[in-house]
Amino acid sequence: MLPDKGGKWVAAIMGEISGRFPPSEPCACETCLAFCARPGWWAVEEAQRALGGGLGNRMMLEVAPERTFGVLSPAFKGCEGLIATNNYARNGCTFLENSKCSLHGSEFQPLECRFCHHTRQGQGVLCHGALEKDWARPHGRQLVRRWCKQTGFWDLLDAFGLPQLKK
Repeated sequence: MLPDKGGKWVAAIMGEISGRFPPSEPCACETCLAFCARPGWWAVEEAQRALGGGLGNRMMLEVAPERTFGVLSPAFKGCEGLIATNNYARNGCTFLENSKCSLHGSEFQPLECRFCHHTRQGQGVLCHGALEKDWARPHGRQLVRRWCKQTGFWDLLDAFGLPQLKK
């Protein structure tokens, strides 16, 4: 768990998000597989576990449109360890191999991937919005800084016009 002054708020946020967006039934239909073309987001605490589990080199940094915060997500194939760009979007998720997710059922499967399902039309937007708020909080910003330093991306933030992510 990320350090915080009270010792409890990160766990409370993760519990709140998980409770609102429970896992769906496994499905390999065309609609559900199409979701895998765009990597789903981890909650911050999940991304921290994935980073600790050695998956940092398969993450990418997605940046909010207003450039005020970032999100660590599974990378597009070819975009591992980089900032997310549309050039790689058509490649799909780095963890999608032979139409199967190598993270499926593991402790590293992102919350958004576990939640989204063809029977939950329109609810994915709510999940994505909650995850966005999680990443915009201090513990999300802290984890992005840690990943940037570990991957060497820290020194490139200024060149990409993202010095605010260092704060």
